[in-house]
Amino acid sequence: MADENDKSTRQAKGSRDDRLKSALRENLKRRKLQARERAASADPSQVDDGSLDEGTVGKTGPIDRTGR
Repeated sequence: MADENDKSTRQAKGSRDDRLKSALRENLKRRKLQARERAASADPSQVDDGSLDEGTVGKTGPIDRTGR
């Protein structure tokens, strides 16, 4: 009888370990995918010169706000 309890305890522990391994593996896959998506969405903001405003690229000097 003690052998049966020991055997069922080991099986329960083994199935728990399998569930945890599977959950950790899925969590890692999800986190890697999220990191890839974040990296991909950050790339477009890094245009050739790193400028976010394409209208001011290459322009120098003060801004004329008088409308002339």
